[in-house]
Amino acid sequence: MDPSRIQAMIEAGLPGARAQVEGVDGVHFEATVVASQFAGKLPLARHRLVYATLGELMGGAIHALALRTLTPEEADAGDS
Repeated sequence: MDPSRIQAMIEAGLPGARAQVEGVDGVHFEATVVASQFAGKLPLARHRLVYATLGELMGGAIHALALRTLTPEEADAGDS
């Protein structure tokens, strides 16, 4: 599995989202996802939104996905 494909799927499934995905072995990945859809949601709900964009790949072609999920406001606050 290619990290750029995962990034494209996340960004397509969460319109307006920005995703950065890394993974060197093709099955274990780390992603930072910034999306307005995360506003007011707890981390588990945010992760479920991301997992939903990847469907059956989770647990199959994607063995593990470590997530950092932020709203745009949270991402901007971290940049300062």
